[in-house]
Amino acid sequence: MQHQIVSHQQWREARTALLAKEKAFTKAKDQLSAEKRALPWMKIDKDYVFDGPSGKVTLADLFDGRSQLFLKHFMMGPGQTHQCVGCSFEVDNAEGVLVHLANNDVSYVAVARAPIEEIEVLRKRMGWGLPFVSAFRSDFNYDFDVSFTPEQIASNSAFYNFRQIEQPLVDLSGDSVFFKDKTGQIFLTYSAFGRGAEQFLGAYGFLDVVPKGRNENGPYRSLGDWVRPHDKYGKGGMVEPTGRYHDAGCGCAVHA
Repeated sequence: MQHQIVSHQQWREARTALLAKEKAFTKAKDQLSAEKRALPWMKIDKDYVFDGPSGKVTLADLFDGRSQLFLKHFMMGPGQTHQCVGCSFEVDNAEGVLVHLANNDVSYVAVARAPIEEIEVLRKRMGWGLPFVSAFRSDFNYDFDVSFTPEQIASNSAFYNFRQIEQPLVDLSGDSVFFKDKTGQIFLTYSAFGRGAEQFLGAYGFLDVVPKGRNENGPYRSLGDWVRPHDKYGKGGMVEPTGRYHDAGCGCAVHA
């Protein structure tokens, strides 16, 4: 893209003109954020139990003494060996703000349907310190529309990102927010899927203002074009359309 080269005064004038649009966007975003917080709440009546590294934990336990819980639905099913780059990117972005969330009455937890032993291998390899639990023995993922039964997939009746979709993966990603009141009752207050999760990807704030932008110019026109697990940059490999990373020469059927 060719850019006009201007004087300091001309650049300042152009930047000031754009600032008016930025201010309007900021105000609109503030209003939208208020509407997100004003959504009706859904009472959670089911008792959900997860597997943690040290044993069983309930949904209530995940709040860790706080009243608000941000839960990352990590796209990782049992036996899955190829890592979701989008979910990993989101967790990387969250790692640096965990202490700030905790001191603002928010607990952050990731959950996947894979067994906890498989999750722990990934978590330790990535160096993540956040709490990460397994819904392997729970209906949680199915109830919150991020995992789907064979019957749902066969009948094209899976419901994801607030609409019915055809031929989904068995496990998909998302984010859910919960609140626990003083009596211990838990409510779902917000959820987001697909590009809705971009609001939690702080790195995009930097990329959106540098000249090359997000640089998502490959076949997917999304983060799959460039994001890799942070320990895989510069090591080759590829990302399939599902968003899962494959090591260079992994030899699986995707490369056949």
